[in-house]
Amino acid sequence: MNDNTVAIVGGGPAGLMAAEVLSRAGTAVDLYDAMPSVGRKFLLAGKGGLNLTHAEPFEAFVTRFGARAATLRPLLEAFGPAQLRDWCEGLGIATFVGSSRRVFPTDMKAAPLLRAWLQRLRHPAPGGVPVRFHMRHRWLGLSPDGALRFATPEGERVVQARAVLLALGGASWPRLGSDGAWQPWLRALGVDVAALAPANCGFDVAAAGVHGGGEGWSALFRERWAGQPFKTVALSTEDLAGRHHTLRGEFVATATGIEGSLVYALSSVLRDRIARDGSATLTLDLLPDRDAARVLADVAHPRGSRSLSSHLKGRLGLDGIKLALLHECLDREAMHSPPRLAQAIKALPLTLLRPRPVAEAISSAGGVRFESLDEGLMVRARPGLFVAGEMLDWEAPTGGYLLTATMASGAWAGQGVQRWLQASGRAT
Repeated sequence: MNDNTVAIVGGGPAGLMAAEVLSRAGTAVDLYDAMPSVGRKFLLAGKGGLNLTHAEPFEAFVTRFGARAATLRPLLEAFGPAQLRDWCEGLGIATFVGSSRRVFPTDMKAAPLLRAWLQRLRHPAPGGVPVRFHMRHRWLGLSPDGALRFATPEGERVVQARAVLLALGGASWPRLGSDGAWQPWLRALGVDVAALAPANCGFDVAAAGVHGGGEGWSALFRERWAGQPFKTVALSTEDLAGRHHTLRGEFVATATGIEGSLVYALSSVLRDRIARDGSATLTLDLLPDRDAARVLADVAHPRGSRSLSSHLKGRLGLDGIKLALLHECLDREAMHSPPRLAQAIKALPLTLLRPRPVAEAISSAGGVRFESLDEGLMVRARPGLFVAGEMLDWEAPTGGYLLTATMASGAWAGQGVQRWLQASGRAT
């Protein structure tokens, strides 16, 4: 391979979007990926319905990126939810807004979109240059002269390029290619990299109530209820600044703790609390649609000959996993004390000990700090080396925010590469 092309390492959404921007501009691109085919994580993420983006107002959308909201704003203004939907339409993929304001392809599937995308990359409109794909090329870092080193089935391969864009992902779902192996290689180049940590992840719980003093659920609870959802509940906690967060929705009991959309939405707050304090406490409202006074009145209502379980189901609709959790956390005396039981129904504390490993997480936090990059996402210490996607130090909740920002960063970095090539006299 000669040095007349731009090399993109990583075939996820960020790498593919950067390749499209450069291809459209007439720049030759060689894209390398360690896996046998591109978009593996993208396809798996869309297995239950591909959540492309979110249709809430843009000003609310930007806030979902927390501490990096201001940094990501220009990227999202250039390629945000509206632009992403238009881009899908350009591929012949119609979208719709669901009841939760999440945006999906009309057929809910990722594969047709990826096929149409790859077709356009291989056969661009007039003026574009076809992207060349090189599979089973695992990046091994840079050689002393700046060349890319790859492990391939035929042995190590060395590649020169006019510019390099890395879009290698974070460290979640490593079996699909994003294993975070790039961290020490970039640090060796003088790049400031924040340690990768789990985001949108589950947590392990401390043993609760009568089972306190250890870790995890009791065997009885775990065997009966692991994998079952808590529906229509609210979770509350405080962040490091003392701000109170309360969210409604649902989550799932696991063999070791909790996970699911409601937990993911609070995962960054919980992870940071655990890192500082050694544990974090969530307060669970099992009946958020009923006020505390009403719950106490219903619990205290005479139950006659009915069992406590029948009484709680009849008066409050409380049964199943919710009732099981109360038995898990409260002793017999508390279960038969209306004030204590009512308080637990409305504010049951759960102590979380640790996030689940990053390999199990939906996404990862940490990565290349933006302060190490210029405004085009080029590494300041290494001109001609660009970074995009989940490798960057940002995080967001599920709901379309992750994919939108990943693709926005790919488009932004692709434009940054093109500008740098022109400014340095390396453009074709």
